[in-house]
Amino acid sequence: MMDLRPYQKEAVEAITREWSSGNKKTLLVLPTGTGKTIVFSQIISECVKKGERVLVLAHRGELLEQAQDKLYQAFGLRAALEKAENTAQGAWERVTVGSVQTLMRQKRLDRFATDYYDTIIVDEAHHIISPSYQTILEHFSSAKVLGVTATPDRGDMKNLGAYFDSLSYQYSLPKAIQEGFLCKIKALSIPLSIDLTGVSIQAGDYQAASVGHALEPYLEAIAEQMCNYCQSRKTVVFLPLVAISQKFCEILKSKGFRAAEVNGESEERKEILEDFDRGAYDVLCNAMLLTEGWDCPSVDTIVVLRPTKVRSLYSQMVGRGTRLSPGKDHLLLLDFLWLTDRHDLCHPVSLIAEDEEVAQKATARIAESDGSMDIIEAVEEGEQETLRAREEALAAELASMRKRKKRLVDPLQYELSINAEDLVNYVPAFGWEMEEATEKQIQMLEKHGVFADASMSKGKAKKLIDRLVQRQEVGLATPKQIRLLERYGFQKVGTWQFSAAQSMIGRIARNNWRLPYGFSSKSYLPGNEVMYG
Repeated sequence: MMDLRPYQKEAVEAITREWSSGNKKTLLVLPTGTGKTIVFSQIISECVKKGERVLVLAHRGELLEQAQDKLYQAFGLRAALEKAENTAQGAWERVTVGSVQTLMRQKRLDRFATDYYDTIIVDEAHHIISPSYQTILEHFSSAKVLGVTATPDRGDMKNLGAYFDSLSYQYSLPKAIQEGFLCKIKALSIPLSIDLTGVSIQAGDYQAASVGHALEPYLEAIAEQMCNYCQSRKTVVFLPLVAISQKFCEILKSKGFRAAEVNGESEERKEILEDFDRGAYDVLCNAMLLTEGWDCPSVDTIVVLRPTKVRSLYSQMVGRGTRLSPGKDHLLLLDFLWLTDRHDLCHPVSLIAEDEEVAQKATARIAESDGSMDIIEAVEEGEQETLRAREEALAAELASMRKRKKRLVDPLQYELSINAEDLVNYVPAFGWEMEEATEKQIQMLEKHGVFADASMSKGKAKKLIDRLVQRQEVGLATPKQIRLLERYGFQKVGTWQFSAAQSMIGRIARNNWRLPYGFSSKSYLPGNEVMYG
C-alpha cells in the first residue's frame, strides 16, 4: 500500500472484505475532498497485481482525466481511454477509463466480451440507477462493482440500496472536519427573501428554468449582499442557468468584483479556471458546471443560488470549498432566505443533519446568531433541542416503560437514554437490512439486555448490536443498569461508566433497594460521591 490516511486504509480493507464475503456490488461514501480517487486507485492497483482488468466509469471528461492522472502519479499505472474515437480494444493496459456516454451504445459494448472486465469502479455512483449505467453494468454482469460517491441523502441511499449489496465504508463530513482533513464550515444567514412559491418541480427537484425566472429579480440585491461579505474572499457562485450566470457576473463586475463566468460552451474555460486559481479573479460564476471534477482548494466562500432538494447535489456544490489550503481558516456559506411552502430545501446544515426537525432547528440557530456560525455546532445544538422535545413528548411512554416489570429493556428507551440519534432515526436502505432480524441477532440483543423480536429489521439489529459491543469495549453502562437507575430517577445514565453504575446499584441494594434518606438522584453525578456521603 502507498501511504494512505487512516480512514482511506480502513476503506480499502472494508471494500476487500465485502468482495471476499460475496457482496460483489458494494458502495463507498466519502465526502468531497477526502481522496476518493486515491482510495479507488489503491483498489485498482491491488486488482491489477492479481492480473485483473479494471474499468473506471464516469460521465464527465474531467473525472476520467482525474482518474488517469491519479493512477499514474500515485501508482505508475497507465490507463487506456474508451471515449469517442479512443478505444481500449487491443490496448496493453489492464485499466480502462470509460465514458458512460460512449460505452452505453450497444455497438460499442458488443466489441467487448461480457467477462472482459473483472472489476468496475463507478465514480459519482449516485448516477448508477440511470439506464445508461445499467446498460453497461448488465453487459459486464460478472464483474465486481465498487460505487463511490459523496454524502448521499436518504432518498439516494434507498435507490442505491436497490442496486448495491452493501455499504462497505462511510466517512462522515463532521468526522473529516474534526480530524483535520477538511476545513471548518461556517454558515451566514442573509436576510434577503427570495420567493420560490411558484417554482415548479421536475424529476424530484426544482426546475432550473423556473428557478432562473424566480431568481432574476433579486440578482441586484444579492450582489449588494455579497459586497458586504465577499470582499477579499475567493468565491464560487452556483446559478441555475447560463444566461442568469452571465448576467450575474456582469452585475458583480459593476459592483467592483473581479468576476468571471464559465459554462459548457466557454472557449477559454481552462484558462479562466487557471486564472481564478492563481488569483486573477475573486468571484467565479457558473451554471452548475463545477459541481464535479474541478478542484480549487483556495476557494473559501460558496454562494448557492441554485436551490435544490437533493442533498448529494448540494454537497457537491459546497464540496468545491471544503478542501484545506494555506491561510484558509474556514469555508463560508451564504444562506439566503428562500421563501417556499416546502420543507425539504437544502440548507448548510443539511450537509450533516440527517433529521429534518434537527435541520430546521439548526438553521434557526444560524439565523438567530449575530454572525457566521459553525454548522457542526449548530447541528449539535439542534440535536440537543430536538432530543429534549422528543424526550418530553415521550415522557409518559418512557415512564410507563420504566415501571414495567419485564426483564429486558425496550430498544427505544435505550436509544433515547444513550442519546443515539442515529439509531432513533435509522431507516433501512439495502435489501438485506430490510429483512427480519435473525434468531442469532435476537439472542445477542437479549444477552445484552435489550428486547427484540422478528419484527425488528436485520439492519436495525446489526446497528444496535454494534453499538452495544462498542459501549461494552469502552466500559459504559449496560442497558439493564441504565433501565434500573433511571427507574430511581437518575439522569443521563447512558453516559456513565459501568463501574459507576454498578457501584450505585450496590449502594441501593444494600439499602434494601431504596435511595438513602435525603439523596437526590436527579442532581447526582458520578464522581460527586463525597457530597452524598
